[in-house]
Amino acid sequence: MATMGRSILFAKSKARRMMWVALIVLCVIGGAAALRRMLALAYPAQSGPSQLVDLDALFAAKASLTLAHIVPALALMLLIPLQFSRRFRTRHLKAHRWIGRVIMVLGLIVGISGLALLKNPVGGAAEVTAILFFDTLFLVALAKAYVHARRRAIALHREWVIRAMSVAVGVATVRPIMGAFFATATLTGMTPHQFFGIAFWVGLSMTSMGGEGWIRYTRHFGHSETI
Repeated sequence: MATMGRSILFAKSKARRMMWVALIVLCVIGGAAALRRMLALAYPAQSGPSQLVDLDALFAAKASLTLAHIVPALALMLLIPLQFSRRFRTRHLKAHRWIGRVIMVLGLIVGISGLALLKNPVGGAAEVTAILFFDTLFLVALAKAYVHARRRAIALHREWVIRAMSVAVGVATVRPIMGAFFATATLTGMTPHQFFGIAFWVGLSMTSMGGEGWIRYTRHFGHSETI
């Protein structure tokens, strides 16, 4: 029994470390993507691959709305790891709660501005359906997380926060998928209009399923941990 108990604890600790690594990597990618877009808006590229130049021009045409989306998104990427830290929550519970409120506000801004950016989408109908589906899931999850927090239903609050943040970091999974499409465009002949929607569906689905899997896995060990 003792050996089995140690094995379970080891497996749990290993799974948590893997989730932490994945979360940090995704937040770094998401933050870097936001910073790159800010730089592209501030210093438009004069040369480079035509597809990337055209894409930058598209976002530059709605620069104010783009900034309204990516600035809070960058802040969100910086705060998510801190909010999911069990050590930070234990030592600084009051700060944890205030950061949670800030994340809720940032999430609302990101979600609503994301819907506003749907005008003239790069990826056409496929991108629109992906963003509508996952953005709605994100906003509903935020609302449920808030309601459960008010009711002190901490276990349910935790699960809905994970669902919301799984969508939030999904943009970081979308970026490498888009990068692969861009890198192979000369071979496939696919344009951003053709692959943007695919990238959004695949990337956001991966992180959402990962978050749901983590919720179900940790239910077996109770809800004392944040991630």
